[in-house]
Amino acid sequence: MFTTDKLRDSFLRFFESKGHKVVPSDSLVPSDDPTVLFTSAGMNQFKPQFMGHITDFTRATSCQKCLRTDDLPEVGKTPYHHTFFEMLGNFSFGDYFKEEAIVWAWEYLTDVLGIEADRLWVSVHKDDEEAYQIWRDRIGVPEYKIVKLGDKTNFWPSNAIVEGPNGPCGPCSEIFFDQGEGFNPLVGRHSCGPDCDCGRFAEIWNLVFTQFDRRDGGVLEPLPRKNIDTGMGLERISAVMQGKRSNFEIDIFVPILEGILSLIGKRKNQVDLSYVYSIADHVRAVVFAISDGVIPSNEGRGYVIRKLIRKSVWHLRQLGKEDGGLVRLVPVVADVMKGPYPELKERLDLISGVVQAEEERFLRTLEIGLSRLEEEIEKARGKGVLSGKTCFMLYDTYGFPIEMTKIIGEKEGLRIDEKGFEEEMRCQRERSRASGKTVEDIFAHRNLRLAGKNSRFIGYERLSADTRICAILKDDSILTRAEKGNEVDIVLEECPFYGELGGQIGDTGWILKDKAKAEVLNSYRVGEVVVCRARIKEGSFSPDDVVRAEVDRERRMSIARNHTATHLLQAALRKVLGGHVRQAGSLVADDRLRFDFTHANALSREQLSRIERMVNDWVMQDIPVEKIESSFEEAKKMGALAFFGEKYGERVRVVKVGDVSCELCGGTHLDRTGEIGLFAITSERSVASGIRRIEATTGKWAYKLFADYRDIVNTLTDVLKVEEKNLVETVQTIAKELKVSKKELEEVRAKLLAKEIRAGLKEEVLGNVRLVSGLLSDVDLSGLRKLWDELKREGKDTIAILSGIKEGRASLLLACSKGIGKEIDLRQVISDLKSVIDLAGGGRPDFVQIGIKESDKSVREKWPQVKDKFVSWVGEKISVKE
Repeated sequence: MFTTDKLRDSFLRFFESKGHKVVPSDSLVPSDDPTVLFTSAGMNQFKPQFMGHITDFTRATSCQKCLRTDDLPEVGKTPYHHTFFEMLGNFSFGDYFKEEAIVWAWEYLTDVLGIEADRLWVSVHKDDEEAYQIWRDRIGVPEYKIVKLGDKTNFWPSNAIVEGPNGPCGPCSEIFFDQGEGFNPLVGRHSCGPDCDCGRFAEIWNLVFTQFDRRDGGVLEPLPRKNIDTGMGLERISAVMQGKRSNFEIDIFVPILEGILSLIGKRKNQVDLSYVYSIADHVRAVVFAISDGVIPSNEGRGYVIRKLIRKSVWHLRQLGKEDGGLVRLVPVVADVMKGPYPELKERLDLISGVVQAEEERFLRTLEIGLSRLEEEIEKARGKGVLSGKTCFMLYDTYGFPIEMTKIIGEKEGLRIDEKGFEEEMRCQRERSRASGKTVEDIFAHRNLRLAGKNSRFIGYERLSADTRICAILKDDSILTRAEKGNEVDIVLEECPFYGELGGQIGDTGWILKDKAKAEVLNSYRVGEVVVCRARIKEGSFSPDDVVRAEVDRERRMSIARNHTATHLLQAALRKVLGGHVRQAGSLVADDRLRFDFTHANALSREQLSRIERMVNDWVMQDIPVEKIESSFEEAKKMGALAFFGEKYGERVRVVKVGDVSCELCGGTHLDRTGEIGLFAITSERSVASGIRRIEATTGKWAYKLFADYRDIVNTLTDVLKVEEKNLVETVQTIAKELKVSKKELEEVRAKLLAKEIRAGLKEEVLGNVRLVSGLLSDVDLSGLRKLWDELKREGKDTIAILSGIKEGRASLLLACSKGIGKEIDLRQVISDLKSVIDLAGGGRPDFVQIGIKESDKSVREKWPQVKDKFVSWVGEKISVKE
């Protein structure tokens, strides 16, 4: 049998033998394509080659991890739809074209895989006579098995000739596997072809011939360099080769399905398989996405993964597993896919931690949310629709994806107001922007005024400059003059001040003119313009004044230390924790740095020590820090990391630290790592599910930190009168001794307290039984239990009614010896006592603990009645027994 792993390998080896370079799968997170959330096709990573940027190869083959959500509602309901899947492909960049692509596809299917030619059908675009003739004349496919189809199904992009977009495009040719006349799972038709939707004909391979450049008006101009882009779903061809009617029945899904059935404790014939298949698909997508650095969140890629996790947890609930357990499937997926993707095993703890945290978070709100949804469904029954406002409330408050609300609502016969939901989402984004009040928000209405000013940032090369004031602004007005005491915004023609951007704070300094002096409090960036927030200290300033601008050099140097150290920190994190580490936010200030990154678990002391030591090793190596201006394409060739998700222009700035780090970065940096001086981690903690934060400092701030530690050590050695080398051992010894002494002291205190408490107790005899009672101050329920333990150890037949008041809370304890507890049930007296005082609690026949829901004063006033009521009840019970 062709296992999925064997199929993957055989495809790559086949095309390698045809001169193709085997290229590893790209990440599910496109590193250089902001137009897509996830890698959705094999050709994504080859866009530069398709655009004519030829590297060292013109033929490539790959098995690409892909993630699509277009058909999410269909996943699990059909045999073939998936979110995550693998796409086999072969590609030509101006090398071979249709004939080779068709011949090799046929050769692989019939010769390598041994599929009978009679089982294969093909489709071509209705106007692609060239492809038609190759299939008919060169391959020998009968004409009746070559189906001509239109622009929607057999042109890429679909309907591009009429609808666009402009750019490279071309006809497609698809290869279908005929599963036989008996295979009609949808409608039972027997006479059909590849254009039928009955499911009999499984599309297994799509060959795209990119030969045109679409222009305005649907004009197709021939491309000077024609390309080939093919795609064959690995799961689909595996189903064909393994004789399965559903992709979900192939070898790589079987262990996952078994894991799900084991989790829910049911057999296959006892469940709705659409839910099982959906969970199997989604957990694969989640595992691979988290491995590639995606963390569940409320937007973008993170929202997709959060939605898949929550949908899976919901399906588990529908299958009877109400407490979740999706995390238990993570190692199953990692084990199944460990051959081609060993990194899943390496990152298993990370992936499991993220899934578990997200699952637990959802389960905490699910019950409350479901209860609220039931209420809203009842209200909406008369209208037949769940409003957008309700759906948004469920999403915003309880974390219900709109898709889940839709599933539940439709089962109850209600329509979902999706347009209303989208409008609520839009309003939320507006509110968020209004409340955020970022610098750019504040200045947005001035952009037209600022855009016309000829301002240029020169702060990479120079920290001071003789320049000219372009504009002075205050609130919403352009000023002609700023005088002493005014706080204004100044735009300089040549500006050495770095405007806050990418996590790095803005520069401060001075703007000087003769005797006039303005202190720059901060610098902000509005578009390409740096705006200096300044307070006029002396004299006055006007537009067109020639001034001297001076950046605070020491502060800038401290910021540069922290920024270069941040790059080293990220490199160390990736080395120690793994390549899954992705930047999730940062702050670069003069006195500290803060770095948020994707990682599920807290870092151990040993890991933090390794990271800190690694960064300081690079500092001591005094590695040159290069700042390189290049094209975006050249930066990618250098291996520059770009984790911020910013939009990059044609020219970018690369900061390269030897072989240690290479990142796209517009911040200010040192010239050599040795200038950092010293690096110290100050803290590490969680800031969100799957996001950790490290704070650190450098230079004089790091020295001060270690100097403070040294002072602490010196003080301790002086106080304890020990040598430094013996300090830890001495402190440990003292700690142990203190622990023992504390325990002994607590025991003495307990005995003294017990004596005091016993003095406040009253003992009387009822028949042959000792009855102990007392209302005790500064004793809580725990203290009452300990007191009862003391009374029990005395070995007498005892019944007790004890009440304690501590910190405004009153408690009541009723207890009796085991022998008496067999004859009477103390729980029966609670209702009698409730007639006197407000109680809440319960327990066993021989032991009852109760909270009193009244004030201290009220408890003290009512205590005699409570005690009398209890004694009377006990007296009756004992007399009856006698």
